Amino acid sequence: MRRDNLTWLSEFVLMGLSSDRQIQAGLFVLFGAVYLLTLLGNGLIILLIGLDARLHLPMYFFLCNLAVVDIGCTSSGVPQLLVHFLLEKKTISFTQCATQLFFSLALGGTEFLLLAAMAYDRYMAVCDPLRYVAAMGLRRCVALAAVSWLVGLANSAVETAVTMRLPTCGHYVVNHVSCETLALVRLACVDVTLNQLVIVASSVVVLLVPCCLVSLSYAHIVAAILRIRTTGGRRKAFGTCASHLTVVSMSYRMALVTHMQPSSTDLTEQDKMVALFYVGVTPMLNPLIYSLRNKEMKAALSRVLMRSSEAKL
Repeated sequence: MRRDNLTWLSEFVLMGLSSDRQIQAGLFVLFGAVYLLTLLGNGLIILLIGLDARLHLPMYFFLCNLAVVDIGCTSSGVPQLLVHFLLEKKTISFTQCATQLFFSLALGGTEFLLLAAMAYDRYMAVCDPLRYVAAMGLRRCVALAAVSWLVGLANSAVETAVTMRLPTCGHYVVNHVSCETLALVRLACVDVTLNQLVIVASSVVVLLVPCCLVSLSYAHIVAAILRIRTTGGRRKAFGTCASHLTVVSMSYRMALVTHMQPSSTDLTEQDKMVALFYVGVTPMLNPLIYSLRNKEMKAALSRVLMRSSEAKL
């Protein structure tokens, strides 16, 4: 349609990773396996936390929320990617593009805010253990999770609205594997100053502020651990934070590379792979990190399996 000689498109074409059919077939198998592992791993975490009363603790409440986010985040992009691996022309409608952009931004933002809430939980557990149970009650945990979800959704709604309103004057080929903010903004044929301001503000809200909160929490945690006199005590205190710190480091590293690029930088194949790692691989690794490095999760899995085998007898 046309309005004041500016064109809004009904669909876009995604360039994807490769036009070679054999490479696309291999990528289909690879990312199909990654997607299944992501669903199974995060689904198992949600199931274990729901079934085992010993895991009904603040740390696992936030972990359950994180697992839901990971399932949603990978589901917002990977299924469409798998379909496009099988198609010659990789088209996506305007509505589907906007929907994908909204959910990817909302879930990505919510994840970083949840990681900040989990850092606060670890801060209370290590630095003020006597007040931990009272301070991290169900009401506060629900409030922290609700704020994370609401801010993530609101931030995404604003960024999606100002991105999808841009006319492209006939430019319809998106140099990316999915509908991504910077790739869509580059198609615009009008001034994008507002979009650049919104992107910066969004990065501050869902990246910089949570990163500062996480850093502040861990500065206090490290200081508290260093005051512990015994090596065993230090190791135990650090062990309660190791899994979360690993996920935080991996998530923020990927996000900074993916979202903090200058607007003038052309997307390269490497940029696309980084985005795919963030959307596809990171959600798969999160449950592995928490399950392999968490004795309580492994013990809960053993108890659930034992109860299941006893029920069959």
